[in-house]
Amino acid sequence: MSVNGRVFLCVLDSVGIGGAPDAERFGDAGSNTVLHIAEACAAGRAEEGRSGPLHLPNLSALGLGAALELACGQSAPGLTEPEAGASWAALQEESAGKDTQTGHWELAGLPLSKDWHYFPHEVPAFPEEAMARLREAGGLERTLFNAHGSGSDVLERFGAEHMETGAPIVYTSADSVVQIAAHEETFGLERLLQLCEAAAEIFHPMNVGRIIARPFVGDAKSGFTRTANRRDLAIAPPGETVCDRLVAAGRTVHGVGKIGDIFAGKGISRVLKGPNDDALFDRLLETVETVADGDLVFANFVEFDSLYGHRRDVAGYARTLEWFDRRLAELLPKLRPGDLLMLTADHGNDPTWTGTDHTRERVPLLLAGNTLPWAGSGGVLPFKRVASMVEDHLLG
Repeated sequence: MSVNGRVFLCVLDSVGIGGAPDAERFGDAGSNTVLHIAEACAAGRAEEGRSGPLHLPNLSALGLGAALELACGQSAPGLTEPEAGASWAALQEESAGKDTQTGHWELAGLPLSKDWHYFPHEVPAFPEEAMARLREAGGLERTLFNAHGSGSDVLERFGAEHMETGAPIVYTSADSVVQIAAHEETFGLERLLQLCEAAAEIFHPMNVGRIIARPFVGDAKSGFTRTANRRDLAIAPPGETVCDRLVAAGRTVHGVGKIGDIFAGKGISRVLKGPNDDALFDRLLETVETVADGDLVFANFVEFDSLYGHRRDVAGYARTLEWFDRRLAELLPKLRPGDLLMLTADHGNDPTWTGTDHTRERVPLLLAGNTLPWAGSGGVLPFKRVASMVEDHLLG
């Protein structure tokens, strides 16, 4: 394939389409993020801040409904047929995981060679030796919670106690992760980040994928809210990704959102941040106007997952899908001849499912541009096919 344009690889975090053949192994047989949201909308069960059937004309035109039917054999109400010339596929993960890091690394061509360390569903979840080291490193008398939980619930349950005691809230999830929440003003953002850096030195050697700083503000009376100063301290990918190969070839890789964190900066030339997904979409549009031919723009839009999937907020997730669809209409006309837009996801997070964790699902791959690798369905492909398509397009 000739090298004439840029690639814009956008990950709609957790927008799964069901059908993973090994979902039962993960306790997720039958989960389907987009299908179940569409069914809830069609049945009038997702009316908060929106109304009616799920309305995604631009994503549907690119093949979202067709990719979903390919993935799981069912059709989603409200999703229309793809337009003539559309190019879509379903992606299936090889690695034994359903988390952000695993999904992104495999999309970049690096499946896991070693399973992550996951913490047990016990209280406490973390080994005492590791927590003693963390308390010593942070000058802490104690920490709060120390178990599996979701961020919003953790703040409701332990925010007031944190304000009274100054003890940070430490928790995990189905991902290989240690999350530390503390008040941005009273505990201090810099102190929280330093504590997370100490946690990385303790837990990364155990093959825990990420340490996440979760600063928040507010008080017990008015409630607590996370801020935009989240930081992920991730283990660096243990092998070469498409990002590394592009940089080695003299190309620039622009990471929008938390991409730089997910790859621990490895293979990421430039980081573009924003306080929310709407601001990140603005940054994406800036890159369409400015980046050079041969560059990769790798973007993550996290709020599908963080604000609505984990919180099991079906209407909120539907609103965000419709928001993205509207903003996609701004992006598509800005693509230059030779550009390739790739829309995909890293895992599922079905907001109708039990619990608060990610779900093991296939994900869509929707392509746009004037030079597409196939017309119609590309079939069910491995996640790592995305990396080879990026490399083929940019390096030939």
